[in-house]
Amino acid sequence: MTAAAPSLDEHGRLVVAAAVIVREGRLLVVSKQAAPDVFYLPGGKPDAGEEPLEALVRELDEELGVVPLEPRLLAEVEAVAALEGVPMAMTVFTARIDQDPRPAAELADMRWTTGREDGLRLAPAVRDHVLPLLRESGVLA
Repeated sequence: MTAAAPSLDEHGRLVVAAAVIVREGRLLVVSKQAAPDVFYLPGGKPDAGEEPLEALVRELDEELGVVPLEPRLLAEVEAVAALEGVPMAMTVFTARIDQDPRPAAELADMRWTTGREDGLRLAPAVRDHVLPLLRESGVLA
């Protein structure tokens, strides 16, 4: 992937589409080569003219070699982007996936987490918004 200017909306926020993928009470998180110690939800920035769900399908294929099954809108999250340090608008979908994920493209690592492991550094949007939402709904303990 080539580095491109971030996709900003009319409010100057970075636009991102991301997936909540949970198996056996654990959330799939990934880290990028640019910041291998910070874990995010899988997904990415839409290309020009791409809707959030289209971007999510493309990013999950590029990054993990998977197809999202039955994606459903979970939430619109506003936070500071961990890597870019700018305001971010993240459209979060829940989905199952068609096979076991394999990190590729710009990913450094992936793991399944409860979000409570010591030493795991989660992006602010995941830590402050997504995990509480998943715990409230009973998806994660």
